[in-house]
Amino acid sequence: MKSNTLGSLIWLRMMRFTHESNTLSNEFLKQFDLTTAKFDVLMQISLFEPIPQSELAQKVTVTQGGISRMLARLEQEQLIIRQQNWKTKYISLTEKGTELLNNAFDAQLAFQTSFFDDTLTKEEQKTLYKLISRVQKNSEKRSK
Repeated sequence: MKSNTLGSLIWLRMMRFTHESNTLSNEFLKQFDLTTAKFDVLMQISLFEPIPQSELAQKVTVTQGGISRMLARLEQEQLIIRQQNWKTKYISLTEKGTELLNNAFDAQLAFQTSFFDDTLTKEEQKTLYKLISRVQKNSEKRSK
């Protein structure tokens, strides 16, 4: 096996951080009866509502099959409403869903921000943001 390149080591480090961050976030979000996947889905709905179910599935970290099951659970919990318009299902938050997201949002934002505030200076955070944005934009070009 070849030795790792710096790029592959960066990618592995990012994957480990993402996994650890998601694990810690899932634990943190239990107080709101949420997971990171549910939080992500509710966030995307709130940003783009009413959002077609197919578009929502593309925006979140949940598989196509998983999104249907998750939406069924969120609907059962009365956090979302699905409305059929001909062949398209549109998803919106209920008042209860909006309230839950509002309660969890600031706490989750502070929790995630702490990973960086506790470790990096403001200048380092700006540099990291610029660099990761460049890499992410390049990856978007490749997927088109």
